[in-house]
Amino acid sequence: ITITLKPGVLDPPGKPIAGARHAVGFGGVDGVRQGKFIEVELAESDPTRAREEIERMCKQLLANTIIENYAYELEAA
Repeated sequence: ITITLKPGVLDPPGKPIAGARHAVGFGGVDGVRQGKFIEVELAESDPTRAREEIERMCKQLLANTIIENYAYELEAA
């Protein structure tokens, strides 16, 4: 699961990264935004039910959907 701030939402943790990029030689970068990456192992083998569970988890627990977007990939074990 990848969680990122929606466009237009301030990103205080990303500011130091953006400020330091020139000092370490990354002058061609226009912007930096920080996000979260979460791996979840489900005990669900049905892909449809797994997607439903991940959707519920993202909306109710992992992401603040007012200011954050989320995306995910399912991988078979």
